[in-house]
Formats: sequence, structure tokens, C-alpha cells
Amino acid sequence: MSVDGTLDESERKVVNEFCHLLEKSKQLFNGLRDLPQYGHKQWQSYFGRTFDVYTKLWKFQQQHRQILDNKYGLKRWQIGEVASKIGQLYYHYYLRTSETNYLSESFSFYSAIRMRAYYSKATKEDRPDLMVKKLRYYARFIVVCLLLKKMKLVRDLVRELAKQIDDYTSTYEPEDQMEWNLVLGEIKAFIEADNIINVVDVDSSTIVLSHRLTPLNTPPADKGAPVYLSLQEILIVGNCHEQVKFSELTLDMFRMLQTLEREPQEDLTNQIYDVSPAPGRQLFENGDRSRRDNPHKYLLYKPTYGQLNTFLASAFKELPPNGAMLLYISADGCLGNAKHTDDAAYDLGGVVTNSRREGETPSKGKRPGVLKEMHCLHPGDLYPYTRKPLFLIVDSDNSSAFQGFPTLFGQPLVCLLSPEQVPTTMQDQHQKGNLFTLFLHCPLMAFCYVCNIIDIPITLWDKCQMQIDKFMAEASKLFVRARKLDHSYMQFFGDDFLRLLLLRFVLCYIVLILHRGFKGPSYYPVSHPSLPTDEILEHPSLYKIVLDLASILEVRGLFAEPGEGDIIA
Repeated sequence: MSVDGTLDESERKVVNEFCHLLEKSKQLFNGLRDLPQYGHKQWQSYFGRTFDVYTKLWKFQQQHRQILDNKYGLKRWQIGEVASKIGQLYYHYYLRTSETNYLSESFSFYSAIRMRAYYSKATKEDRPDLMVKKLRYYARFIVVCLLLKKMKLVRDLVRELAKQIDDYTSTYEPEDQMEWNLVLGEIKAFIEADNIINVVDVDSSTIVLSHRLTPLNTPPADKGAPVYLSLQEILIVGNCHEQVKFSELTLDMFRMLQTLEREPQEDLTNQIYDVSPAPGRQLFENGDRSRRDNPHKYLLYKPTYGQLNTFLASAFKELPPNGAMLLYISADGCLGNAKHTDDAAYDLGGVVTNSRREGETPSKGKRPGVLKEMHCLHPGDLYPYTRKPLFLIVDSDNSSAFQGFPTLFGQPLVCLLSPEQVPTTMQDQHQKGNLFTLFLHCPLMAFCYVCNIIDIPITLWDKCQMQIDKFMAEASKLFVRARKLDHSYMQFFGDDFLRLLLLRFVLCYIVLILHRGFKGPSYYPVSHPSLPTDEILEHPSLYKIVLDLASILEVRGLFAEPGEGDIIA
């Protein structure tokens, strides 16, 4: 690989060491795909070794850049490839640990590749495989920016990716041309669908808001109240046929994963010229799970029944004492075979987590009523996991199948179930995500959506957000004071994330039950065990706050008076 062919002993050592580190890093990186996707300990030491080698490789090429440039012929795209691998490492480490600070680390490496134009001469190499690496880099960078809500940069990257795809297809006429155009289409559709409400500044520019948990939006807890359980394990499952998705994330999954994370701390990431230390050693040797910022979570896009059961079992096994597991499912319903049955475990149907392949037709030999959908998750499939505290959220058009959950083992169990219907005016909006999940993600955005408000000035948004905060504080007090409340709720209420979800559920219920466009029980969310209506769900103080919010937004006419007979079904 020497450029001029003459190497003295010290230069040869540098080149040989670089080649050794490069080869070792590739071997370790390729081995990552063989690691189990579940569990906490099986993969950690391997990740640590991989981080160590990439840290050495990155520092080594920085310290010996001149020799590697002149004697090895190191190209800028090769440096970019190493930086891209480090970015991927941090992103996958974020997926495995749920710690958002690793997303910021990933961003710093991806961003440096773009700023330093490491791939700028890739097109001149006359290598289609190099162009594919560049396109994959762009797709990965966009995912990280989406998760960090850097939307202006996302739009810039999408434009650049479109140009790069055009260059790639016009130069090489590749077989994967359609696939890359599909990727670009998915990204554009995802961004468009997520843009439900425009919060505009005084200069008419759009403001991007984060919806992760911060000290400012954490609902108040009663001082001195005991914390019985803390959320430790989360499974986020997505399979809605009509909903937009990108990179194995549906829009509902994308929103819920942010809802269940704390805002990443700023300015903790090291700059690329001083490579971040491998998180491995400190984290693995001194890691204390109780001090984690975020609960651990699995993101499962269209899992088969076997895959979902495997991840559920793993999360169940890893659950520490006083830990709770949350299962969130956004999926199309699978109706049961019996309308009236004593077997709520299986005869009421459930949700389909993995649809049949498109174009595949059911066998003519199948007899409805005898065979059930193989990848339908039934309530009965979850019964074994109620041996430990379980918090279940189902957003589906067959959520009522999960309404009669028995408490078989005496452990805390709460189910939050979506409405099964929306008004006809919203029925063609499924690609934009489900309304129930939107309420759990950002209640004010959901409120504006059901009131057909598209643009809102930031000053008005802030004023309305104060009403939402007021609602949360009042509802939190009502939970603590309620005498008819099932004890399961208070077991979960001490956890910041679960308390937030419970209070947003109550807000969703009251907004929809007062809104004139939502008529009848199938349009309202349901909880199991039932929340007390007089003490919480129909409390006058909560009704007043919601109606005051409607007045502030000048949509009071869309909402009924609390005393009207047709409000409560």
C-alpha cells in the first residue's frame, strides 16, 4: 500500500500497526451482528472490546496521519468509514442501553464526517460499493437526527441524499435503484406525517419542540409519597399496516420511545478530534442499573409471535426487585371468533404483531372459526408475565380484547386501552399515527389535532402548555386523594414515566368525552382496573381546566357542557 515504496523501520511499524488495528476493528464490528439482541450481560464485554479497538484506531490515525497519508496512501473516505463505524457503534449502544447521551455521541461522529467532507471524493473512485456506503451513512445520520429532533438538519440531509441517489443511479445504473428511491420516499413521508402541528415563532419560522421527559414537564409527585415500583423494562411493539415507518420504526413507536426517555444532557459529548472513551469499561465494571437515566427498552417492528415472546421472557427475567415492565403495542386488531364467551384469554382476539406477507392469500382450506391468526397476540399470551408488575398499553382497533385481564398472581397490573374508533373526519389519517399514542406523547399537540388547529404561535402554545401543566398537577392530587382507586395504580404512580402516562390518559379521556365529535364508548379510552369516575375521570376541576383550554384556543364550541346528558356513555 506504500505510495513511494520506501519505508524506514519506524514508518513500517506505523503502517503495520494501523493495518492490524484496522483489520481487528473490522472483525470485531462484523461480530456484533452475531450477538444476542436481548439480555443485558451477554453482549456488554464484546461491545467494550470493540469500542477499545476503535478508540485506539481513531487516535492512532490522528497521531500518525502524515505517515499514513504519504506511505500508506490513506484516503479521506477511509477515515470517514472509520468515523461512520464509530457512529454506528454509539447508535447501537444507545439501542441496547436506552441512554440518550450515546445518541449525541453518534451524532458528533456523523456530523464530523459531513463537516470535514470525508466522503466528498467517493464518486471519483469509480466504485459503486463506496457510493452505497455513502448513501447508508446518510440514511443512518438522518435516523440519529430524527431521534434528536434536529429537523432543520434532517431536511438538509434529505436534500443531499436525494442528490447523492441521483448521482449514484445516473453513474452506475444499479439494480438497487428502486430500493434507494423507496428509502428516500419513506423518509419524506415520515417527516411529513410527523409534522401535525406547526408551532411558529414571531418571525413565522417553525419551532421544533422536544417531547422527552425533563424536570419542567415531569408531573409533580406528592412529597414523601412512597415509590413502590420503578419502570425498568420496556417493550415497544409496532405493526400498523397504513402507518408510515422509517428504519424499522413506525411513527407511533418513534413517538413512544421519546416519551419514555429523558432529555439527553447537553455538552457531555467529546469532540471527534478527542475521541470519546469506550463506555465499556466504566459502565460494565461499575454499572449500577438503579442509577440509569432511562429504563431499558426493546424496539420491535413487526415481531413474530416467537420473537415477541422471546423478548418478553428476557425482559421478565431481567426485571429487578421492585421493577415494573411496560409493554406498549401499536398494532392492527385481530378479531376473535366469539362475541360472547367466558374465555377472554383467547376467544376475543387480540392484536396482530406480524402481518402476512403482502400478496399472500389465505389457504382455501382454512375454515374461519377453527384456525386463529398465528401472529396474533392474545390477552392469554400475556397471563404468565403478570407474575411480576406489568403496565400494558394497547393502541389498536381491537383494544377491548384486553379489557378483562384477570389478576392471577396478585401483582400490580394496569392496562391503558385506546379508543377503537375515531370520527369519520379522521379515519383517512392513519398514516400520521394513532390519536391515543399522540395524547400519551404530547397532549397539547393531540388537543390541537382534534380541534383541527394546524398553526399556533409559540406565545399561545406556552400559555396552553401552562393549562396542561395545571391539569397534571390537579390530576396528580386527585390520584393521591382517591379512596376508590385500585391499589395497582398507586404502586406504579411513584415512577415519573408511569405517572406521566396515567395523567395523560386521564386528559385524553376527558378531552374526548367532552368533544362533540367523539360519540359513544368506542370513541373513548378505557383503563383496567377502572379509574373511579367521580373522584378522577369526571371530576369538575379537571373538566374546567380542559374547557378553559378550549376557550384559550377559541374552540369552545367543539366541546359540550359537563352537564349535557349525551357526554357520558
